[in-house]
Amino acid sequence: MTDARESLTEIYDRKVAEGAIRPDAAQRALLPEFDRIRAQLEQEGQKKGFLGGLFGKPPVAPKGLYLWGGVGRGKSMLMDLFHEATAIEAKRRVHFHAFMQEVQAALHAARKTGVDDAIRPVAVEISSKLRLLSFDEMQITDIADAMIVGRLFQMLFERGTCVVTTSNRVPDDLYKDGLNRPLFLPFIDLLKARMEVREIESETDYRQHRLKGAHTYFTPANAVARAEIDRIWRELTGGGGDGPLTLSVNSRPVTLPDHRSGVARASFWDLCSRPLGPADYLAIARAVRVLIVEEIPHLSAENYNEAKRFVTLIDALYEGKVRLVCSAADEPERLYVEGTGSFEFERTASRLREMQAADWGQP
Repeated sequence: MTDARESLTEIYDRKVAEGAIRPDAAQRALLPEFDRIRAQLEQEGQKKGFLGGLFGKPPVAPKGLYLWGGVGRGKSMLMDLFHEATAIEAKRRVHFHAFMQEVQAALHAARKTGVDDAIRPVAVEISSKLRLLSFDEMQITDIADAMIVGRLFQMLFERGTCVVTTSNRVPDDLYKDGLNRPLFLPFIDLLKARMEVREIESETDYRQHRLKGAHTYFTPANAVARAEIDRIWRELTGGGGDGPLTLSVNSRPVTLPDHRSGVARASFWDLCSRPLGPADYLAIARAVRVLIVEEIPHLSAENYNEAKRFVTLIDALYEGKVRLVCSAADEPERLYVEGTGSFEFERTASRLREMQAADWGQP
């Protein structure tokens, strides 16, 4: 258990000394921002019932933090360090996509009651339970989410909920080129006003560092391959996943069985036996930076539809520079050797080879 008297910088330095994390000056420089939020939240928590609430006013939310930067820079690690060390009960850490999926479901339920403004009861419910919301990987890819977040976050801020989030994008690039984006721009202004926007400028991509030179394509897909992938999964996620990640694509759910901090894990059948299309795979490629795909079978006329989807998936991952770790029945060139589509699969096999390179996915 963390000593509440330790500053986050002291906790960080202790973990470095213990060998739990690697020292990084850019990470360490951001810790005072987290400590500012932590101190204000804990100070309020010591006031019985939040003193402001005694006079019928909601507590004032500390100015939040929007931490952005390239993949693998340690953003999620810093947020987890802060979230765990903040000694209040009314807090939650959640992936942004999962949170928005919950909000959409709550809005649907609220509309059934006939309320004029469905967002308000949802915001009231969230803010009544949480003083701190820690989001992992904020990004907006769905028009439905884009039209909701502005008013929702405004209400959360007004009712005293502090938001801390990580993102791969600077706020001005959120929902870039999205449908009706001008309607979304006030939300960006809101983020800048209510949150400190800081970039983590570390030159080290720790996720790529862990995979650099590592074997990432395992064949055959047997117990040995499974054990190796389990090892990689534990290392990339720091011990295991947070559970399913559900993305909203054109108002439809697309679920990855397990994920954490930009790393997701699924089987070939999870991704290719369902009627998913290019938009779904592009959303997956935007949502994760490393994807583990297990049990890729031999492909033929018997599983032609699944094979087509697999080709589309690999194209999306390739274009998105997503790191791929997988287990398969055979080497890429021998996965699809006969039947309709085998000739076109040669490009996919070539991409699978290229994606095994030690420097794949790096700028």
